[in-house]
Amino acid sequence: MTDSALTEIKLHKQSATLELCYHDGSNYSLSAEFLRVHSPSAEVRGHGKGQEVLQSGKCRVKLVNVQPVGNYAVKLVFDDGHDTGIYSWEYLRELGQDEKELWNSYLAKLQAARKTREPLPVDTQVIHIKPSPDNKS
Repeated sequence: MTDSALTEIKLHKQSATLELCYHDGSNYSLSAEFLRVHSPSAEVRGHGKGQEVLQSGKCRVKLVNVQPVGNYAVKLVFDDGHDTGIYSWEYLRELGQDEKELWNSYLAKLQAARKTREPLPVDTQVIHIKPSPDNKS
């Protein structure tokens, strides 16, 4: 076993965090929101560079299940129905190591897009309308 091998994953449902323990003694505790908005799924990452989909309204998302995928990854199941991301051990370590920078970048993208971490009320519908070029008002 290498020093960087993942040895234990703990799902803390009440605090909505995933704790990652490594053989080298390093540990990371990642929030469900952070994991959800950084999902490696095509729904979030798209199918290529520039196709990423900014996730918003996820501050209250919870992890409901962690399912092993072979000996190299886990599938995380979130209470918003998202369950298509396969998080490899390597990707989880990258998320843990780069959490602060990734989080700050995410917050900046939200601000630039005028979006929020807060979910919209269930009874709210939003339609984005782009003015036509001949509409001067």
